[in-house]
Amino acid sequence: MCLIVFAWSPDTPQRLLLAANRDEFHARPTRPLDVWAGLPWLIAGQDLESGGTWLGFTRNGRFAALTNFRDPARARAAARSRGRLVLDFLAGQREARAYARDAAAVAAGYNGFNLLLGDGRALWWVGHRNGEAPAVACLPPGIHAVSNHRPGTPWPKLVLARDGLGDIMRTCRSGGPQYEALFRMLLDRRPASDEALPDTGVGLERERQLSSVFVVGEEYGTRCSTIAEISDGRLYVEERRFSPDGGVSGRTRVDLPVAGM
Repeated sequence: MCLIVFAWSPDTPQRLLLAANRDEFHARPTRPLDVWAGLPWLIAGQDLESGGTWLGFTRNGRFAALTNFRDPARARAAARSRGRLVLDFLAGQREARAYARDAAAVAAGYNGFNLLLGDGRALWWVGHRNGEAPAVACLPPGIHAVSNHRPGTPWPKLVLARDGLGDIMRTCRSGGPQYEALFRMLLDRRPASDEALPDTGVGLERERQLSSVFVVGEEYGTRCSTIAEISDGRLYVEERRFSPDGGVSGRTRVDLPVAGM
């Protein structure tokens, strides 16, 4: 997952509205969004290479999401799969605060990541960059954005998506109109200007390709866009999947009551 924007408001009916793009190698095997066999409370896609997931929800209103921290010079081939951090949280019932602290304690075994953990009451972030001490924070209500660096780092794609979410919430009626507007926002293929590009060690051409909200590439690009809402006792999640040319290759919707809300 390379871009996540979300509005977190636990004391209102619409406690979570989230929009995210997962960027990944097209050859990496993936199972689409679905209820998991053996874990019937879990709704998520699945990474078939390592067994974890990048974004998921449960029937009692928990959610978790992950982005990689882009730092190729410090990446380690033997590191553990980061998607297991998301899966292990969603498969259990631990409070987000406790899980966040435990994840920080073992972060050195993984390549860099941003991990979001929501248990319905609080939303926690764990940040790890190879060679540095991990960070843990409870996120306040509001609009947040995470890409492949620290949350809120003003990369052009992050700023566009964060501002876009705010505009859509102000101008679009909730439900279907908001969802369609958010999907349109996630399809933005405009690259950033060269002077606005970050330098993350991947080279200028790669920085240009990765600078757009929606990434198109023959080998690597946006594999899926996901919209999710937890509101008025219901969970709505929709995933739209894409081929290497950016065309839609599949869609999945899940709409069900959330227990305990």
